[in-house]
Amino acid sequence: MSALAKTRYFWRSAAVGLKHSPFVHFIAVTTIAIALFSAGLARGGARVLDNLLASLGGEVEVTVYLAPELGQDEAHGVRARVEALSQGQVTLVPPDAALARLRTELGDLGEALSELPENPLPAALELRVPPAQRTPEALQALAKELRQLPGVSGVDYGEQAVERLTAIARALSFGAMVAFVVVLGATVVIVAATLQLAIYSRREEIEIQKLVGATDRFVKAPFLLEGLLQGLLGAGVALLGLWAFGKLVGPTLGSLFAFLLGPGVAAPWVEPRLVLELVGAGCGLGLGGSFVAVGRFLRV
Repeated sequence: MSALAKTRYFWRSAAVGLKHSPFVHFIAVTTIAIALFSAGLARGGARVLDNLLASLGGEVEVTVYLAPELGQDEAHGVRARVEALSQGQVTLVPPDAALARLRTELGDLGEALSELPENPLPAALELRVPPAQRTPEALQALAKELRQLPGVSGVDYGEQAVERLTAIARALSFGAMVAFVVVLGATVVIVAATLQLAIYSRREEIEIQKLVGATDRFVKAPFLLEGLLQGLLGAGVALLGLWAFGKLVGPTLGSLFAFLLGPGVAAPWVEPRLVLELVGAGCGLGLGGSFVAVGRFLRV
């Protein structure tokens, strides 16, 4: 038998196998679709979390307090050194501007500041940190270097808030990874069990093939293709569900969280990269389950 004839036989046999046990394969396809749909939702949630971290990370600002005895020229010199060291945007805030800002933020209570005999606020430099330096480790190292500059009396960047936010992001990412691994394992087991039922229903056909000299590889091929088709069908159903979810629920989520995340949350839930990932994952799940099921049957 030529390679082309074998290929046609394998695909025809796989299609016949799908028609032979439709309910069993329906369970497998549904299981794969649910797993991939959940993975797609998790991916969308991760994108929303990334947008949240980016929006909050964009607000990370390092405040460098200058020594009170520095003059204006010396303050500009420190500003130039801070800008060169951090590669970020640095703004000099004179004491009078800092007091005026505090008075505005306090509202009605700000009038009490006019009773102060002198301005207690020092001049400060407000540093907008570049994205590459918004991790806790990078901010801590930058603050240590800034404190060593002459004319700097203190540095503040909200250390506890940054570390807490990063810890939350890491915990959510780890939890999503563990959940994905659990769902992946359960899906492979269910797909393998359903395919084993389909294989068992065709045991007489397999025995005849073995009697006439068919190799294990020849026997496995149609069932592996069945698993591949199951994975493709499951990925298609999952992508259709994600598309419907984005159309029906996406605008509502966008309006609810637009104040926090901006328009990025309303981005399409089905993207070309996600399509490739889910199709690849579906094929992997189908092939993995069928490989386990066929291998177990042939060992018996």
